[in-house]
Amino acid sequence: MMYLVLSILISSLLFVIFKLFDVFKINTLQAIVVNYIIAFSFGIFTSDISMAVAEVPKQPWFIGAFCLGILFISIFNVMGITAQKNGLSVASVAGKMSVVIPIIFGIIVYNESVGIVKVVGILLALVAVYLSSAKNDNSPVKFKNLLFPLLLFVGSGVLDTALKYVETNSVSETNVPLFLATIFGCAFVLGSILIVIQIVRGKLKFQWKNVLGGIALGIPNYYSMEFLLKAFKTDIESSTLFTINNVGIVILTTVFALLFFQEKLIKKNWVGISLAVISIILVTFGS
Repeated sequence: MMYLVLSILISSLLFVIFKLFDVFKINTLQAIVVNYIIAFSFGIFTSDISMAVAEVPKQPWFIGAFCLGILFISIFNVMGITAQKNGLSVASVAGKMSVVIPIIFGIIVYNESVGIVKVVGILLALVAVYLSSAKNDNSPVKFKNLLFPLLLFVGSGVLDTALKYVETNSVSETNVPLFLATIFGCAFVLGSILIVIQIVRGKLKFQWKNVLGGIALGIPNYYSMEFLLKAFKTDIESSTLFTINNVGIVILTTVFALLFFQEKLIKKNWVGISLAVISIILVTFGS
């Protein structure tokens, strides 16, 4: 339970850091790239396994780690944009509602049972994302306000599904730090390519605050993943773990948004957040 509590706290902190990027005008992409080399370093230094670089691609989890690295940097960018454009609470709801995607994956791929409770939970999750993205109580949600929350919703769901699948089938507990280091290393390489493209196009403006922002993001980013993977290894059932983790992050991030950033939530947002909590519980315990 300790690992799960720590994962919730640190994961919520990531949303706050992204919001601070907007406050201090930190370039999100540059900070994210720095973040991944920091997270990669932590993974290498905390690993108890000594392995030659040439041996890493031979590991059964390498292909999965490579694909996860691509997803990580893509979703992290979307998370940052969503937190900045739509607010912490919206980003949190959109990201954590994605728990329905692993459930749907299980229904389609593994022929898991599906009941009315699960279906209601999935539908409520979609409504929750829609309502939490609203900017006005008296007008419909515009597509431009819904775009990034939806991308975060789908992307986070795919990421959670893939991470759990690879971790369950290929990664032993002793391999967790090296596995994470490989994911972060792949994300760093991809991000560096994007930075080089910016340099070639003359759009890169280096600032030390972007490096500091990346360091501030990288350390909690690594430990949020390590604690979550360690929580997977405990006796807590997967359904219970996902419920506590996702509901905890939604609630804690909303508290942070209200206390530290004075975000204004309209009635639709409050309804959306409430539905978010209900839908996670219904989807998970209806599985």
